[in-house]
Amino acid sequence: MKKIIVKISLLFLLLISLQACFVAKEFTTPELEELQEENYRTENIVSDTLSLAEVSWKEMFTDPVLQNHINKGLEQNNDIRVAIQQILASEAYFKQGKAGYFPTLSTRAQYSHQELARNSQFGSFFNNAIDQYELTANLSWEADIWGKIRSTERAAQASYLQTVAAHQAVKTKLIANIASVYYQMLTVDKQMEITTRTIATREKSLETSRALKEAGTITEVSVQQTEALLYAAQAILIDLKNQAYLLENTMSILLGEMPHEIERTALEKQQITTDLTVGVPSQLLSNRPDIIAAELNLRNAFELTNVARANFYPSLTLTAGGGLQSLQFEELLSANSLFANIITGLTQPIFNGRRIKTQFEVSKAQQEQARLAFKQAIIVASKEISDAMYSYTAATEKIEIKEKEYRAYELATQYSEELLNNGLANYLEVLRSEENTLNTSLDLISARNSQLQSVVSLYEALGGGWR
Repeated sequence: MKKIIVKISLLFLLLISLQACFVAKEFTTPELEELQEENYRTENIVSDTLSLAEVSWKEMFTDPVLQNHINKGLEQNNDIRVAIQQILASEAYFKQGKAGYFPTLSTRAQYSHQELARNSQFGSFFNNAIDQYELTANLSWEADIWGKIRSTERAAQASYLQTVAAHQAVKTKLIANIASVYYQMLTVDKQMEITTRTIATREKSLETSRALKEAGTITEVSVQQTEALLYAAQAILIDLKNQAYLLENTMSILLGEMPHEIERTALEKQQITTDLTVGVPSQLLSNRPDIIAAELNLRNAFELTNVARANFYPSLTLTAGGGLQSLQFEELLSANSLFANIITGLTQPIFNGRRIKTQFEVSKAQQEQARLAFKQAIIVASKEISDAMYSYTAATEKIEIKEKEYRAYELATQYSEELLNNGLANYLEVLRSEENTLNTSLDLISARNSQLQSVVSLYEALGGGWR
């Protein structure tokens, strides 16, 4: 028995020493030209080592009603819940990958009854029947000589972390969507308010124009023009109400609820007080969850390529079995019923229908696909950041111009009314001024919404919200 223990110990030490002969390569994040700062076109907004992505969404969106909607969405949104379940499933595979280093152990309790032919070799000796009782245990272990088990574990770890990053990406997207829809609702509310006031004004204008027509001051053409403008404003209001209704339904879905009315404040109460700093480009790798997930997907493919490469090499296994075996149940626990066996084997694939080579070639192709997907994620990120920054600058400039345009049309309306009262202007000039004033005021509100939307887009593009 001592000799057997010594031999097993020597074999175990030999297998441990062979594990130093790894063929698995170490993963390193590829250096891509797309990470160069000049590729991000950040000249429109201040760059800093502190990125907007590191700002909490509660500090970013200070409206308490909006904060309540975001909290509710993070708790109830179905996409968030699905992502959590994906994490749990991936975590189970990760635990399984970590267990690959340990031996497998199985036990078995068995009773067998065999009827023998009377004229057979053992038939007369065993009285035509054999009853056998067994209690056995089997232990099996594979030496990770080529790093296959280690690579499998790392691939499972990368897959698990990828689902975590995917969950973070869903959170970022959800927060941005809730804020975006919320601002759109406030924009529509403000446009409905202005349109409703315009309708009331035009109803009075229609009454005035009819009176002026009776007095012979204007013609029926002017009356019909005034009436047409009233109908146009009423049609705009219908469209705005429909848009508000649909936005409420969209927000309800984001909150994980059935469609219902959505509580909200007012557009003029929305203030973005956080400095818009984008950070250095390398921060994208630690801030944007989708880029993190793409890198982890590349790492998973890289480790699976290691596994496929290791399949070309022989595998060394150690199998041990033992237990109790007896023809009589009452003697099963006797020392004479003990048995044991130890088997060590070296298996080298030679011909297997090209399966191993095919698997390796497919793994390499999938690894290259993952690398290109990682590169594409960075390229898309640079576009989204550049788009959001430029849109913010453009919207801010447009607000200034639209405010000037609105004041100009307001003065034009006042002057044309004074000229009309003094008989120095045509009534159609007044109508045109009023129409231009309405359109400009609606455009001004849209520009304000574009500014808020660009801030939300920049926050999302930088990977904010999930921390």
